[in-house]
Amino acid sequence: MIVVTGATGNVGRPLVETLTAAGEEVRAVSRRGPLAGDLSDASSLRPAFEGASAVFLLLPGDFRGPLEPVLSLAAGARVVLLSSQGVGTGRHPAVFEDAVRASGPGWTILRPAGFASNALQWAESVRASRTLAAPFEDVALPVIDPADIAAVAAAVLTDDSHAGRTYELTGPAPVSPRDQAAAIGEAVGEPVRFVPQTRAEALSGLLSFMPREIADSTLDILGAPVPSERRVSPDVERVLGRPPRPFAEWAARNAVAFK
Repeated sequence: MIVVTGATGNVGRPLVETLTAAGEEVRAVSRRGPLAGDLSDASSLRPAFEGASAVFLLLPGDFRGPLEPVLSLAAGARVVLLSSQGVGTGRHPAVFEDAVRASGPGWTILRPAGFASNALQWAESVRASRTLAAPFEDVALPVIDPADIAAVAAAVLTDDSHAGRTYELTGPAPVSPRDQAAAIGEAVGEPVRFVPQTRAEALSGLLSFMPREIADSTLDILGAPVPSERRVSPDVERVLGRPPRPFAEWAARNAVAFK
């Protein structure tokens, strides 16, 4: 039995689909759904975690811990934590990774770069006016398709040879916001005009849905990435035996959101 938390999100949903298609028995847990559970309330997860052989942990953005009560429910199970690239670069604290590593030998940690699906923040403006506004227009980062994160997660949840490993997950090449605008335009069949933003303009938009410190950190990464944040990692291909999908493929698959 494999437990997937965050089962209705950009990674959780395709992960559940992939595992189910492979014949695995899956318990799909989300805050709102047939099998409800909240990582901030470990007792709510007890029924879902009962008898689990593996657990995928996707921590919500507002999760502040501690993680140990959740990990105690997963004792004896393989634990796969969806962390972030920022932990490896020192931008984010390692407290949750440390807790998983201390919980036992059967852990794997996934550190994805920025999600290709973050481009959905531009869907409304692309639909309304075929424009896309973003800062740092020519700073390129190797964003990753969430479906590839899900595919890697499915592989490590079902193969204990990945125990004790930390994987950095990126796309196949760095892409800039201007590149993303061009790819979305190609996907919808009409040019999408890129509109440069200042950092202050971008910050104002981010503050509408995230705390100031996270917004500032996000803009630091987007505007002044360190070399390791620009690096293309081989780990997706190492796990899956194929290269990660490019941003243009994600855009084509999700073109309906921008039409």
